[in-house]
Amino acid sequence: MKTLTCVIVDDEPLAVQLLESFVNKTPQLSLVASFTDSVEAMQHLTNEPVDLLFLDIQMPDVNGMELAHQLPPETFIIFTTAFREFAFESYEVNTVDFLLKPIRYTKFLNAVEKVVTRYEERENNHSQDAETTNSSVENNTSSSAKAGDSATSTFLRVDGELKRVDFSQILYVEGMKDYVMFYLDGERRPLITHLTMKAVEQMLPTDCFMRVNRSYIVALGKIRTIDRNLCLYIGDEIIRVTDMYKDAFNQYLNRQLPG
Repeated sequence: MKTLTCVIVDDEPLAVQLLESFVNKTPQLSLVASFTDSVEAMQHLTNEPVDLLFLDIQMPDVNGMELAHQLPPETFIIFTTAFREFAFESYEVNTVDFLLKPIRYTKFLNAVEKVVTRYEERENNHSQDAETTNSSVENNTSSSAKAGDSATSTFLRVDGELKRVDFSQILYVEGMKDYVMFYLDGERRPLITHLTMKAVEQMLPTDCFMRVNRSYIVALGKIRTIDRNLCLYIGDEIIRVTDMYKDAFNQYLNRQLPG
């Protein structure tokens, strides 16, 4: 695969130097620029987008979350911060990992490997004929809808093949622009297919699945824990219920509580 271009944004010069040293000894990465000023970084990234951004959150002028929302959805983000409480909010954007300072190289490398995996999966799927894929999946979605509540599975086109996926296998679905990733119980890598989140919502049974933010649909029966910030713990992921979806999710919770 190609070397991934990256940019570092952190208002602490020592933190920038450390990340630069990590990038320089990681062969999968090519450093384009580093910034201690988030406004300058945003101007640069607007004109010259990169594959990966290492981004601090608490910065003057424009903080990391504000900057992240301005990025194209193709840009992968690894947040780097000393404040654990920002972890939940970070998952509202295209976050691959969240590294707490002080950052060790082993943690850094693990996060980069996650990016490499997602990048390769995205490129493999982009090589497929998007029009054919969408047509096949939409046809299957219509069939599932006609089957009603009796449908227990669907077909997804992955790497040029149709794969049957049981609804009971699905942990959650993540949307990323023109494709979605189905994370399955017991599987290390997601299934990636060209499909819209709206089509996925129509495909999945509404009594078992719910959209909880712009990028995620979750299997309600797979939620292990719900914290006071309405962050859902499913598999290895933490997914936050955002304001737009809170009312519907709270109604679901009220139906589940005894009494």
